[in-house]
Amino acid sequence: MISWFSLDYYGEMRVFKSILPLLLFCTLASPGAQANSALSGQLFYQLLLAEISANNQDAATAYALTLDAARKASSEQLYERAVNIALHARSGDSALEAAQAWSRAFPASQNANRYVLQILIGLNRIADVVEPLKRSVSLVPYKDKVAAIKLLPRYFVRANEKALAARVVYAALASELAAPGAIGSAAWAVLGTLRLNAEDKAGAREAVLQGARKDPAATDVALLAVQLISPDGVSAEAVVVDALELAPTPELRMAYARKLLDLKRYAEAYVQMVALNAEKPDYADAWLIRASIELQDNKLNAAATSLNNYVALEALPADSAAPAEMSPGLVQAYLLLAQIAGQNQQFDDADDYLQRIKSPTEFLQIQTRRAMLLAQQGRLDEARKLIRNLPESQPTDARTKISAELQILRDLKEHQAAYDFLKEATQRYPQDIDLLYDLAIMCDKLRNTVEMEHILRHIMTLQPTYHHAYNALGYSLAERNIRLPEARALIVKALELAPKDAFITDSLGWVEFRSGNLDEALRLLEEAFQAMPDAEIAAHLGEVLWTRGDRVQANAIWDKGLEINRDNASLKETLQRLRDRP
Repeated sequence: MISWFSLDYYGEMRVFKSILPLLLFCTLASPGAQANSALSGQLFYQLLLAEISANNQDAATAYALTLDAARKASSEQLYERAVNIALHARSGDSALEAAQAWSRAFPASQNANRYVLQILIGLNRIADVVEPLKRSVSLVPYKDKVAAIKLLPRYFVRANEKALAARVVYAALASELAAPGAIGSAAWAVLGTLRLNAEDKAGAREAVLQGARKDPAATDVALLAVQLISPDGVSAEAVVVDALELAPTPELRMAYARKLLDLKRYAEAYVQMVALNAEKPDYADAWLIRASIELQDNKLNAAATSLNNYVALEALPADSAAPAEMSPGLVQAYLLLAQIAGQNQQFDDADDYLQRIKSPTEFLQIQTRRAMLLAQQGRLDEARKLIRNLPESQPTDARTKISAELQILRDLKEHQAAYDFLKEATQRYPQDIDLLYDLAIMCDKLRNTVEMEHILRHIMTLQPTYHHAYNALGYSLAERNIRLPEARALIVKALELAPKDAFITDSLGWVEFRSGNLDEALRLLEEAFQAMPDAEIAAHLGEVLWTRGDRVQANAIWDKGLEINRDNASLKETLQRLRDRP
């Protein structure tokens, strides 16, 4: 059945609001009109009758008369009108008949071919679009061919059979895929995109490699390669690196850096941002991302410089009218500048940055930061009072305020106060699974493992699919080196609920380590660290390597963990206990 509302996505389907332009066309401008006035008059009345039929909701008659007139007058406008009458009547087969007749009458008409292609896809006749796809590329001038190829994936955005779409495009672009240079690389990039949409990562990778052979500097091929970068082994990252060396673009550097950040490869992402800052200093977003990485590495002065560069590029001139809502990037920049000033004990400067933010939607976040500044000055009671007195304009604001106050207590490591606060909050929201889980974790911080286990088992009863509870209890048992078979069963259950979760895999690896199964522990922890480079996973993996006697590799993993987060408590404890002990 045709997807009627998808047709507008690909281009405007024009519907004539008045028949007069068509009547004038047929009577005054059609071939042979002046030589055959009788035919012109006949067409005039035929079209008039067609429009009267359309207005009377007799689409079948209107369609038949208009299509017949289109053939007689050899008019592209009338063919298009016939197509639109059928589309308006939701008659896909009739619309296709008219579009195909139009395409046969005007083989060079890109508009006719576009209708045929879109209607076939709307009717889910994907296998029949090979020839229209070929024509859509062949009809455009050579100088526009690459652009036409790159537009092809748009036709299949709403297609249900993604794999079939990739196959028909492969058949339709056979000559373009074999072409050298930009045309060949564009064709392979399009094919790779469609294969990736069909979740065929191996096929997409093959397309990336083929496209890179046609043009190693092709940005569209490299951008597709960025999407394929993952810890699962199906990757073509070398294509990205080569393209950046040959023809670096801001778009590609930024996409690559964001992917590296997703994979927690922060040092490599930072290299890309530094390069982008050097190549294009006015590319504002690069300064903001660079600052975020510098702040994470505790390079406060460098982060402040990067943020000020961003603000200088993005802030409006002083004489400009300020918008009601500041851009999200500027809000983030001022929040980070306030955070840096607070860490430097420059509390007046921090408050000044917060005062510059004009964003009603971020009101709660801004006030939370102001409360954090108070807490950092030892004015915790004032900070908590500020949050509690904030107005609640949305139904979710009360819950948001709880999270904000809890975050302040956690950041200050006020574990007992956080526990007391959560006990009160869970009485107010007894079914809130996240609050109950936070309470269980705070019990663990206070070494109250009996209550922690009770709460986690209560969560399992309330929400049996909440995998965090199984993992937390299993990891706690493994960390305490007790009831290891039960710990393993709990963590296996968590993995069943959340397959391939790197942190749960880490927990399972830790159970195996505690059980003395070093080979299996190493396998699991290497898998976890590859999937999610994390400081705590690095601590565990390094300890397994250290215990096996591989001190060099253990130190290398720990150093990577320090690059990710040098303040991670588990990593710091591991290093003090093993590497840094006297």
